[in-house]
Amino acid sequence: MAQHLGPLELVGDRWVIGDPAREGGLSIVLTPEGLEQRRHAEPAPLLAVEWSRVMDLRIRAAYRSWQATRPAALIGWGQPGADVGRDGCSLQGTLRHPYEPWSARYTHHERRYGAGHVIVLKALFGRLTEAKALARLGDPQWLGAAVAELSSCTSWYAPRGNRLVEETVRHLGT
Repeated sequence: MAQHLGPLELVGDRWVIGDPAREGGLSIVLTPEGLEQRRHAEPAPLLAVEWSRVMDLRIRAAYRSWQATRPAALIGWGQPGADVGRDGCSLQGTLRHPYEPWSARYTHHERRYGAGHVIVLKALFGRLTEAKALARLGDPQWLGAAVAELSSCTSWYAPRGNRLVEETVRHLGT
């Protein structure tokens, strides 16, 4: 089974977005109950959100760690949709009760994220949002099977990645 898909990585028996081992770093743990933003070496989550509150969820993932810095935001300025700057590595979405925008940052791994991995990961979040099945992200077996199928994608061509996600989600069920 594949161990990672862009910033999404299997750590022990849980899927984590970001580098949980980086000194002072932030990561987002996907649990059966919801999302937990954690800081390295701190036992309690900084933030916890139940799946039932999450209406939509998008992931931003800079391909290289330097792209998630403030200076990179200046370089990426004027490029719509570029995942650069401090929010270049983040989850963003809308919560209900009360209705509000939500975001949480994570720390980039030292490794580069492949374009194909980022494309299919973004498409997976989009597809699960459409299907109102974001809680699937908290199911380690389901997400592991999805990552195993999607991790073979190396294409920069988004429609190919979207098609692969559609086939995978249909195969695994939502």
